[in-house]
Amino acid sequence: MDTTKLDNKQWIEKLSPEQYRVMRQCGTDPPFSGKYYHNTENGKYYCAACGALLFTSETKYDSGSGWPSFYAPANNKNIVEVKDTSFGMVRTEIKCAHCGSHLGHLFPDGPRPTGMRYCVNSTSLDFRKKQ
Repeated sequence: MDTTKLDNKQWIEKLSPEQYRVMRQCGTDPPFSGKYYHNTENGKYYCAACGALLFTSETKYDSGSGWPSFYAPANNKNIVEVKDTSFGMVRTEIKCAHCGSHLGHLFPDGPRPTGMRYCVNSTSLDFRKKQ
């Protein structure tokens, strides 16, 4: 199934209600609640909607923010940055470049070497443990 061409009805059918709320309506997981927040296993994180590779465990770190955080994506071409002015704030939203799903936000307060924090909703991710 080519997820880049799905209409709203097809997204509703493909995703769980929670995934739809977060990924298609720009929702968020409650802080400290996501299934991958405390995940320390080695592996890769993919878009839960289309399967695009987004992050690896090598760049994951505990930011204390309440969401899985990464200091770099696995492939810059798989992440799109969009200006977000919702809720009276100016932030950088991150989306999957392949299917347009909302992943989370990007902040300039991460660790070296990039200084960036990709703050991602667990709901937007699918983790595959390294074999």
